[in-house]
Amino acid sequence: MFFLKGLSGRLLILTILFVMLAELLIWAPSISRFRKSYLEDRIAKGQIATLALEATPDYMVSRDLEDRLLYHAEVYAVAVNTHERRVLALSKTMPPAVDVTFDLRETMFPTWIGDAVSALLRTDNRVMRVIGYSAKDPGVAIEVVLDEAPMRKAMLAFSTRILQLSIAISLFTAGLVYFSLQWLLVRPMRRITRSMVRFRENPEDESRAIHPSDRSDEIGVAQRELAEMQREIRVALKQKDRLAAVGAAVSKINHDLRNTLATAMLVSDRLADIDDPEVKRVTPRLFDAMDKAVNLCSRTLNYVADTSPKMHRARFALRDLVADVGGTLPPMDGRPFAWDNRVDRAFLVEADRDELFRVFSNLGRNAREAGAARVTIESEERHGRLSVTVADNGPGLPDKARERLFQPFAGSVRRGGTGLGLVIARDILRAHRGDITLLETGPDGTTFRLDLPLME
Repeated sequence: MFFLKGLSGRLLILTILFVMLAELLIWAPSISRFRKSYLEDRIAKGQIATLALEATPDYMVSRDLEDRLLYHAEVYAVAVNTHERRVLALSKTMPPAVDVTFDLRETMFPTWIGDAVSALLRTDNRVMRVIGYSAKDPGVAIEVVLDEAPMRKAMLAFSTRILQLSIAISLFTAGLVYFSLQWLLVRPMRRITRSMVRFRENPEDESRAIHPSDRSDEIGVAQRELAEMQREIRVALKQKDRLAAVGAAVSKINHDLRNTLATAMLVSDRLADIDDPEVKRVTPRLFDAMDKAVNLCSRTLNYVADTSPKMHRARFALRDLVADVGGTLPPMDGRPFAWDNRVDRAFLVEADRDELFRVFSNLGRNAREAGAARVTIESEERHGRLSVTVADNGPGLPDKARERLFQPFAGSVRRGGTGLGLVIARDILRAHRGDITLLETGPDGTTFRLDLPLME
């Protein structure tokens, strides 16, 4: 059946099995208690039958009355044991031979269970002698002789009633569990599953997103988390589309701008030949502005076209690379700028030198353009990896940039920036099985931590 393949159907079967198992564990002591009560009842009936003897002068009754007393007591014989003597009070003329004796005075609980199970498993009829204390007079022990077959028949009837009740309870309980699960768990899970399937078919369609309920349990948390995940995926897909559009636009702009700037460079070269102090002062800035414009378009195009840089790995000392980066970062606008290289000479890395150069150069330029006068680069070994901190004494990152630091076109740390520098730096480091994180930022400066695999 199909419904048995689902979670509710499986739990329905398990509930029935567990209830039946619990009833079985209850049945064992119950059937032993039933057998003990049955035998105690025969002892009590036997003692009541002997009371008729006390009404006679010679402690004797007629054979007919004796047989009737034994018939109603459902025994073959009754004996009374006192501290002084044992008296066979009532007995059939020819009682059958005793096959087994049970003493209820000394039997322990595990023995009762074993005797009860043994009685149920037998198919023959044994004659039992049962000894037990009188319920009203604990000082008197009563012995009765009786057949085992009637007791076994009563025990089977009792077990049948227990089985029927167990089946009814298990079905009722399993039904409650099944419908409760359908309402509390299965239906909400199906709703979540349907939403996931519909969202997969068209992630950009907002109507296919799940509408979370107000439930405070795990299902409610799952619905809200799924809704948030779907929202973030839609945002990412829209951003991807925008990036594709930007890539196409920048590609065209880059082509046209290069042609335009080529003409401007030719004109600038002519201007550089003019022997005019003012022209000579302005021309370098003009060259620099045009170079920046070309580089800006190129970086944006490269990021949109391929966010996974191709690695050309080599083994080198990180300190030498950091020193080379410092040589490309002179003071800016007459402000002092120091590149403090404290990287240990012993640390070697296997990486793409040009790509790592871009990472440190980007961090250095950002710090210099933000107004920092000093950038300190330090290194240490942490958990078998190389940890490099790049700390500056600039004014710190603004809150807006800090919140979206590693988002393309959104995390620019300076006016006019693209917001791609740190994004590209993170992509480069992750391609090297490393990462970059913002350690701290504030009025006293900003610190980034770079994590890289360490070469022996």
